[in-house]
Amino acid sequence: MRAGKALRGVAVALAGALALTACGGGGEAADSGPAKLRMTVWSANEAHLKLFNEIAEEYRKSHPDVAEIKFDPLPFDTYTTTLTTQIAGGNAPDLAWVFENSAPDFVASGALLPLDDTLKKAEGYQYEDISPATLKLWQNDGKLFAYPFSTSPFGVFVNTDLLKKAGQKTPAELIAAGQWTWDNALATAAATAANSGKAGLVIRDFDYKGWDNLSTFWTGWGAQAWSEDGKTCGFNSPEMVDAMTTLHKATFTQKALPGPGTTADFFAGDSAMTITQISRASLLKDGGFGWDLVPLPAGPKGDYAVVGQAGLGVMKKSPHAKQAADFLAFFTNPTNSAKLAQFFPAPRQSQLTAETLAKTNPKLKPEQLQKVVIDGITNGVVKPNHSGQAELSQQVRAGLDPLWQPNADVKAVLDGVCAKIQPLLAK
Repeated sequence: MRAGKALRGVAVALAGALALTACGGGGEAADSGPAKLRMTVWSANEAHLKLFNEIAEEYRKSHPDVAEIKFDPLPFDTYTTTLTTQIAGGNAPDLAWVFENSAPDFVASGALLPLDDTLKKAEGYQYEDISPATLKLWQNDGKLFAYPFSTSPFGVFVNTDLLKKAGQKTPAELIAAGQWTWDNALATAAATAANSGKAGLVIRDFDYKGWDNLSTFWTGWGAQAWSEDGKTCGFNSPEMVDAMTTLHKATFTQKALPGPGTTADFFAGDSAMTITQISRASLLKDGGFGWDLVPLPAGPKGDYAVVGQAGLGVMKKSPHAKQAADFLAFFTNPTNSAKLAQFFPAPRQSQLTAETLAKTNPKLKPEQLQKVVIDGITNGVVKPNHSGQAELSQQVRAGLDPLWQPNADVKAVLDGVCAKIQPLLAK
């Protein structure tokens, strides 16, 4: 009972908070004097914040009507819940990052300020350069409610030192031989873990809670969390059952992935491989260990790519909505977009070249940028997202909990997930 109340609480908090923020017009209650803007972000990474602050300082030099721009990092695991709690409590930020999984709720809520006019009128903005495909998730009724400032494919970072010590072929060698598949990736991870005493493969930010990150795995089997129209559960499809059976075996039999309750940070040298996005490359330390970045392994359905998106929006009810939107236009203009691409691949078509990305990604080779980033953005599917995502996500997580034990009945567990979420999808 307690879990059910928590689930409903999260869903109600999100819906209620967004509805609350949607009331009132942008800037109608504007404060007097220079604006103090606050923007919530998920990253507390020093390199990210340093760049954000440099862009903000540059903006303020020519905008005396903005006295301060503060970047407010919120914990990744609870980001959306914390943001909606701030909104519901009357402490909404002026600008906010929005994850792709909650995009449908934010975009449809009326809580965000339409950005089209501001961006199209900004001097030198080149709005037409933004890839239309990257805008779809952030549009409603022909209006853009958040700028897709990060369209970042997932790749596999590899500790080549650990693999070589374990006598394993590197992914680069497997790719050259046309053998970079999930079967071989998991076998390599298991063998390296057994040899090194460290973890094999870590799906970063999953930790048996962030289930949507598993889409980086199951998409290789052609599985989906739900149908394209969002109305039918896909967790008990044959493709998903095959994928999750493979994952379960890899975790509890092969020991290719660390089991529940075990944490392993690839960037601290604790695992052989990790699935994550290039924004994490900043965590690599010079002289730490030999590493590589490669595309996701091919699944039974062949090669594939998965993309995570984050949008940047302005709260319509912000007393400084006009200034916030103007800063958003500056933050994402061609010049600053190129700088941000060091961590967050831009949606601008002119900047999606290996040559351009290499200028701000010195740690990554042009070949890595082409195969992981550019090809991934071109061909990738976005992580699962749906209206009512807060309650859906909690229900999926609760439904998958019985899967994370050695003797789990995979098909029965996945049938249980669909029993939980199908009524929500059918609404």
